[in-house]
Amino acid sequence: MIEMKMINNKSCCCSNDSCCSTESITPYDKNDEWVIGEICTPNGIVPVVSTNLHFKDTLGAWKVRWGTSRINYKISPGLYAIGKPDHISPVLVSANYKLTFDTLRKELSGLDCWILILDTKGINVWCAAGKGTFGTDELVNRISKVGLSGIVSHRKLVLPQLGAPGVSAYEVTKQTGFSVIYGPVRAKDIKDFLDSGFKVTEEMRTVKFTMWDRLVLTPVELVAAAKSSLMVFGVLFLINLFAARPFGLADFIAYTGAVVTGTVITPLLLPLIPGRAFAWKGWLLGLLWTLGFIWLSGWFVPGFLLLAIGYLLVLPSLSAFLAMNFTGSSTYTSFSGVIKEMKIAVPLIALSSVAGIVLLLIKSLSA
Repeated sequence: MIEMKMINNKSCCCSNDSCCSTESITPYDKNDEWVIGEICTPNGIVPVVSTNLHFKDTLGAWKVRWGTSRINYKISPGLYAIGKPDHISPVLVSANYKLTFDTLRKELSGLDCWILILDTKGINVWCAAGKGTFGTDELVNRISKVGLSGIVSHRKLVLPQLGAPGVSAYEVTKQTGFSVIYGPVRAKDIKDFLDSGFKVTEEMRTVKFTMWDRLVLTPVELVAAAKSSLMVFGVLFLINLFAARPFGLADFIAYTGAVVTGTVITPLLLPLIPGRAFAWKGWLLGLLWTLGFIWLSGWFVPGFLLLAIGYLLVLPSLSAFLAMNFTGSSTYTSFSGVIKEMKIAVPLIALSSVAGIVLLLIKSLSA
């Protein structure tokens, strides 16, 4: 039986008085503040991670939410330790997206457990399961690479419920001998789940997508839209060099309102907006915004009618397109539903936008 021992100020879970291997199972940066120690196992050294988040972790999460360094916000796949786990400690499986990893580890304070991190290419569990990187093959390979069967004496893995679409529990057991147990949706329920002997309640299984959950996802879409808008503003600047009716502050406000409607307002009010399709929801709110703006601007008159119609074609379509992007962050739809919606919505958005842009150019160049 493997027992925990302290050797040279390091934890050791080998069966004798010396660590079986001094090689590192999981490579990590020695400067990472979230690594607070090491555990020697029969297969090598495992980094011990803190359950406290430092300022650098919080700053990194904030930057990712706002679309900065999103692609590289990940940790090395492998095996990590929380507390002082031994051969009977539970093994939790997660993704190597650092935001996911941080969310999990901060909920494990006071526990002794192992965390097996899969190489999901820096993508969260839910999205990675859909893409196949949080999948059967990667899980099987990672179990083998870290030599998990030589570190724990039990044969149970706790996987997040949202990773279920990518993993065949039968194949994992068949190829590794480890059985798969699906845990709760939210990391904050992990302690109760483990304390209850791996029993999950209906509440733990329920996927909630509250207004706050939707709000924290909007900054990255807003920033992406803002970056694309720079090109739009550049084109408008060139047009203004020749325009009889230059695009000005009113046009900027109309455009910005449509962007905010598609990237922020529609996601926030998602369950309250009638209809199922995201494009429809965005188009409807975009239409309300455009109608209100045109009315307040006094453009429902013969001299501005071409401008009003042009914006009624362009701005709701812009809001619809931006709202449709949110489908990849939502629990409200499925992959097949997204494909079906795009086949219908994208051509309509394109036709409406082109027609509206033509009218706006006619008004701008011939006013």
